Amino acid sequence: MKNKFAERLKELRIEAKMSQKQLAELLGVVQHTISNWEKEARQPDFDMLMKIATTLDVSTDFLLGLSEYN
Repeated sequence: MKNKFAERLKELRIEAKMSQKQLAELLGVVQHTISNWEKEARQPDFDMLMKIATTLDVSTDFLLGLSEYN
């Protein structure tokens, strides 16, 4: 099963016209971390998931693929 988080993170970042580096700066991580999340090499912890959702103005359910509505 495809990781919806990785797919949605990348889509939302691109929709927001942000580079991986820009999103990383907003989240307080390095660019490589964003890359790893988008490549499904790693996943964020719960606290970071909440920070990503807040930063991108979506629900955690949407980010995780549990809802089609953000």
